[in-house]
Amino acid sequence: MTTMRSDINRLASPPAFQGISTGRKTKNLVATTLVGLSFLIAVIPLVWVLYSVLSNGIDAVTSAAWWNNSQKGIRASSFGGGAYHAIYGTVIQGLICSVFAVPIGVMVAVYLVEYGPGTKFAKVTTFMVDILTGVPSIVAGLFVFAVWIVTMGNDRSSFAVALALVLLMVPVVIRTTEEMLKIVPNELREASYALGVPKWKTIVKIVIPTALSGIITGIMLGLARVMGETAPALIVGAYADYNRFNPFSGNMGTLPLFINEQMGNAEAAGEYRVWGAALTLVIIIMLFNFGATLVSRLSAIKTK
Repeated sequence: MTTMRSDINRLASPPAFQGISTGRKTKNLVATTLVGLSFLIAVIPLVWVLYSVLSNGIDAVTSAAWWNNSQKGIRASSFGGGAYHAIYGTVIQGLICSVFAVPIGVMVAVYLVEYGPGTKFAKVTTFMVDILTGVPSIVAGLFVFAVWIVTMGNDRSSFAVALALVLLMVPVVIRTTEEMLKIVPNELREASYALGVPKWKTIVKIVIPTALSGIITGIMLGLARVMGETAPALIVGAYADYNRFNPFSGNMGTLPLFINEQMGNAEAAGEYRVWGAALTLVIIIMLFNFGATLVSRLSAIKTK
C-alpha cells in the first residue's frame, strides 16, 4: 500500500527542471541573430533613403515660396518658384482615385468574405484580383488611354490619370480589406445574428468597424502607391508648370511629373527641385497616414 502511494505521488509530481540544453540555446541564438540581421538589412536602406531625401530636400520645403508658387515663368537655372501646382495636382488625383477605388475595393472584399465563399463567381473574382495586382502601371495607363481617350473621344486630363490609378489601387484595397475581415471573430457575427440583426446591418455595424483600422491601413498603402506613379500620368495626362484647378480638362502638374520634368534639368536648380518634390511627396503621404490613423481611432468600436 505504501509502495502504491509513493508511485502515485511520484507520477503526480512534476518532473524536476533539468535546464535548457546546449543545442536549444544554440538554435535560439542562431535564430535571434538571423532575425536581427534581417531587420537591419531591411531598415538600413530605408533609413538611408529617408536621410538622403530629408537632407537634400529640406531647403526647398522650408521655403514659403515652395508651397505658394508654381514654376510658371521660372528659368531652369533659377532657384525661384515652388511646387504648389504639383502638390495640388497630386492631392486632387489621389482624392479622385480614392472616391472610386475605396468603395469598389471594400464592397468586393465584403462580398468575397461574407457572401461568396466557395462560389464560382467568388473564385473568378479572386483570380481577376490576383491578375490585376500584377498589372504594371504603364499597362493601366495604356488601357485608360485606349478606352477613355481613343474609343470614347475624351481629352487627356488629370481625371483620366485618376481612372488609371484606380486600376492600381483597387486590388490593394481588396486584398487588405479581405484579410482584415477574415480575422474578425465569427463569435461577433453569431452574437449579432442571435439578437435578430440582419446580415447586412451586422456587416455595417459590427464587422467593418471592428476591422476598420486595418482597412484604413490598406487604403493608405494603396494611396501611397498611386500617388507616386509616373507612367499613367505621362501616358494619359501631361505636365503643366502653372496652376490649373480643373481636373477634367487640360494639363495638370503632379509631383511625380514634376520630378520627371526636372530630371532633365542639368542645372543645380533642377536637382534642388527634384529632392524638394520627393520630400514633399513623402510629407503628403505621411499626413494622409496620420489623418487616417486618427479617423480609425475615433471611429473604432469602444469596448468599455
